[in-house]
Parts: sequence; C-alpha cells; structure tokens
Amino acid sequence: MSNLWAPWRINYILGPKADECVLCIGTDKTLDPDKQVLYRGKHCFAIMNKYPYCNGHIMVAPYGHVADISALEPKVAAELMSLIQASAKILKEHFKCSGMNIGINIGEAAGAGVREHLHCHLVPRWVGDSNFMAVLADVRTIPQHLTETYRALLPKFSAITLPVTE
Repeated sequence: MSNLWAPWRINYILGPKADECVLCIGTDKTLDPDKQVLYRGKHCFAIMNKYPYCNGHIMVAPYGHVADISALEPKVAAELMSLIQASAKILKEHFKCSGMNIGINIGEAAGAGVREHLHCHLVPRWVGDSNFMAVLADVRTIPQHLTETYRALLPKFSAITLPVTE
C-alpha cells in the first residue's frame, strides 16, 4: 500500500475557521471578482478554490446552505451535475489536462473542509504533476497565479448554457 502525504494541509485543518460559511456567497454580483466566482446559475455556482491542489482547481456548489447531497431538491441536483459537466469540459479544454479528480466530501470524517455547505471539487491532473517539491520541501508548485487563472477561465464560464431546471 502506498501513502499519500499532504503535510501542508494540517495548518488548514487545525487552523482557525471563519465564523460565516465561505460558500454562502450571497447575491451581490459586484463581489464576484473578489470572491473569484466563475459562474452563477439559477441554483448553483462555480468558484475558484482559494487553496488549490493544482492549477485550475475549482468548486461547484449550490447556493443553499445544505450539507448532504441527499437533501438537495431534484432541480438543484440536476443543475449541480450539469454545471460539474460543463466545468469539467472547460477545464479539460483550457488546461489540456490528461485527467481530472472530481469529488464531493460529505462530512468532516470524509475530508470536507467546509462540511456544512455541499460542494464538488474539480481538480485538473497531469501525469507527473505530484512532483518531489511536496515531499521534500513541504511546498506545492502552482504554475499560475490564482487571479490569472480566474481571468483566463471567466470568459469560458460566461459562455455556459445549462439546461433549464424547474
């Protein structure tokens, strides 16, 4: 069995948490560039991950403060999956990645950093992207600044047309 060590995560796990939910982004669209919101649908949104594992790591979440996927209304669940699919396509085309991790961690025991607000991670992957830096230097290398990635992806997300969910 192989072990995957991620020592940089302990500071986030044990560190102080925000008083309010970081995924309850509200309706003020003027704040979207600051919060790096890529897309707003009727029930769900896509946002850059502030603590990415790899370049292009984003999250898709419902607006509603729901912790468990089984509690989503069918129309919200449908839009969530449609936005995950559209986001995966954009990331694959933009980053030319050779793979992608897509996952939902439900509950603290499952690794959910924001356990009270359901969200799906999309993480582009490339063969050999987990290099020696994380192991030897306790450092991750992200080749592009988060703001630059946001600016590059925003026009692609602006072109998304999701199926109508009612």
